[in-house]
Amino acid sequence: MDNSEFFVGLDIGTNSIKVVVAESSDDRLSIVGVGSERSEGVSRGVIVDIDKAASAIQRAIKKAETQANISIRDVVVGISANMLQIEKCRGMIAVGSESKEINENDVRQVMLAAMVQNLPSEREVVSLIPKQFSVDGFNNIRDPRGMIGVRLEMSGIIYTAPKTIVHNTKKAIQKAGLNIIHKVISPMALSQVVLDDGESDFGAVIIDMGAGQTTASVVHDHNLKLSTVDFEGGDYVTHDISVVLNTTVENANQLKLYYGNAAADKASTDENISVEVVGKNEPTMVSEEYLAEIIEARLNQIFTRLQAPLEDAGALSLPGGIVLTGGVAATPNIEDLAKKIFDVKVRSYVPTQMGMRYPSYSLGLGLVIYASRLNDIGVIADNVVNGATVERNSRPQTRVVPEPQPQPEQPKKVMPTQAQETQPDEASEEQTSPNKDKKMSKFKDFWSRFFD
Repeated sequence: MDNSEFFVGLDIGTNSIKVVVAESSDDRLSIVGVGSERSEGVSRGVIVDIDKAASAIQRAIKKAETQANISIRDVVVGISANMLQIEKCRGMIAVGSESKEINENDVRQVMLAAMVQNLPSEREVVSLIPKQFSVDGFNNIRDPRGMIGVRLEMSGIIYTAPKTIVHNTKKAIQKAGLNIIHKVISPMALSQVVLDDGESDFGAVIIDMGAGQTTASVVHDHNLKLSTVDFEGGDYVTHDISVVLNTTVENANQLKLYYGNAAADKASTDENISVEVVGKNEPTMVSEEYLAEIIEARLNQIFTRLQAPLEDAGALSLPGGIVLTGGVAATPNIEDLAKKIFDVKVRSYVPTQMGMRYPSYSLGLGLVIYASRLNDIGVIADNVVNGATVERNSRPQTRVVPEPQPQPEQPKKVMPTQAQETQPDEASEEQTSPNKDKKMSKFKDFWSRFFD
């Protein structure tokens, strides 16, 4: 019997739209298709032209369908952290006048009660993360279904975003003929792949360097605690090169990709690059060092602006340090520049899957991993947020509809603010020695109190 299940991650970026198709079978997740298409109608990570964005999404989906040999209908979409707000929530319902068995509908009702807050009319709940349930005063329950009680309580975290961002995203995806099964805040999805379990537990900073913006997110106790956005990214680096060298944006982008360097002192002073200059018949020669100085200046500004809010939150003292990802993170020596500015350990994350070995695919991979790891309570919470009213006994079985007759041709290769919570998660119990165990426990307790 085939128990495989498909998940499709949709990353709508400023410069490109990426689709990642994964097949989950026997607790293993395999990437079976990837599609990438140049973005249209997207600015700084936000959809500004629904029709153009829908067309670009359709083209990216077609490429993924060809490679995976399936027909895609359902997607998991990442929502930008622009103007993200993170808040605690708590709800309580009476199950009945007498003790009765708690069912899925009761869980839905307590989640709805927790979401009833005085949200401004311009904001919308994107995600609800249940942290614990309580049945008749008994706490720390992960799944109350099947238990007996008269009072059910839930505490958790809600993530809200501007309605405009969420609405435009949903509308463009619907126009592309797709259905959203999960909406995920982008940093939450990224944390699934770029951080290991220890970094997610004791705390780390993820800096997602996109074309239109750069997002710094703090993850601690496996939860997103803070997210701050700088509205400059790789496109600004390209613009600087274009203006300083008086060349077209297309030429500037090629120079950045093929000869770019984030550290001028590590770039070659002997190697010269031919640059086509507007208004001149003959190209101009510039050194790699000069090009690196242009790139380093802009990246330095971006990192410096992100430094202040991260320092204010104490995030730069978290033991996990900083993890860089996103397309701009592929720039050579960018880790050295970040270390010099933030004065913490820095590393970059690049997916290792075939056809995805580029940091810009991190979010697409994170989306499918996030969806595949959702337990039943997480699926119910997503259904409540999305307005689903039909009671389900388990996770929806159809993520992607397979083609009735597989195509015979070979698949094509595609080139490549702050929140508090009510209960911290349990710390890892595996330590190498009693002294280390005691030390790490004290360190974690300190940060838990700080963020709370």
